[in-house]
Amino acid sequence: MTLYKSIITIGLIAASINCAAAISQNDNISSLKSLLTSFDDPNMDAADLAFFLVTHNYNAVPAGNFVEVKIDGGVYQLVPNGKKPGLCDIAA
Repeated sequence: MTLYKSIITIGLIAASINCAAAISQNDNISSLKSLLTSFDDPNMDAADLAFFLVTHNYNAVPAGNFVEVKIDGGVYQLVPNGKKPGLCDIAA
């Protein structure tokens, strides 16, 4: 029984470390800029952009025609840019 508890404990620790690493991986503006310039979608609106960012572990909320993203203690406004390269423009 003790062996099973040890295995479960090790598994839980490994899973929590993995989750923390995945969240902190996307927790800076440089990573965000890299992600946003990797794709183009001229039809993306604010709701689509917020959904895209949330699926990539960012704290993003649509707010009218832009998206608010909280990173590094700051709040950034992302405005979908239509036919221009990348998904959006970033304003602090």
